[in-house]
Amino acid sequence: MKKRFFIAGTDTDAGKTLVTTGLLTAANRRGLRTIGLKPVAAGCEQTPDGLRNSDALLLQQAASVKLSYEQVNPIAFEPPIAPHIAAEQEGRVLTADRLAAYCRGTMMQPADLVLVEGAGGWRVPLSMRESLARLPQLLELDVILVVGMKLGCINHAILTAEAIARDGLRLAGWVANHIDPDMSCPDENLATLERLFRAPLLGRIPWLDDPDPERVADHIDLIPLLDE
Repeated sequence: MKKRFFIAGTDTDAGKTLVTTGLLTAANRRGLRTIGLKPVAAGCEQTPDGLRNSDALLLQQAASVKLSYEQVNPIAFEPPIAPHIAAEQEGRVLTADRLAAYCRGTMMQPADLVLVEGAGGWRVPLSMRESLARLPQLLELDVILVVGMKLGCINHAILTAEAIARDGLRLAGWVANHIDPDMSCPDENLATLERLFRAPLLGRIPWLDDPDPERVADHIDLIPLLDE
């Protein structure tokens, strides 16, 4: 068994990393070999070992297959801005082909579950010619969508799902992540999305004051993914 998925979000703060680490932890509990990748990350800190992104470090820690940081996050930018703008500022060329090549090399590692986390929303640009959505196309990955549950999430979720389908990719499942503790009618919003989405709901993550992968994993159901 080798399952590979791209983790997309409805927005920048939807909780992709939190959900990805939760999925990895849930798979680890089943004894699966897991890998988490963050091909491109903006918002990194300078360290004695080089640029490091907090989200990528969490993926590195949560995965059971231990990789070098450069394998987890091959392209890192210091400013917390859109990747294509950060690349332009540094005079670097950012392409989906290059990111895919990095991912393919690492994905050759023996693993049962590989999760490739995106950056921002589905249409975040890599350049004026292509978006990060091109990466899961090149890698032929099904998509798991993290829906940040807040006012407006239904529209964001539906538009993202439509874009995923338009790009010829399959939505394998989705996770509802409650990022707004004061959201009105959360149950009704979730029920609406369940009716509109054909893909299975893999988990409903409640608002957590102190979120961590173990607590998120308690709310994850991997069976729809593993039984495919």
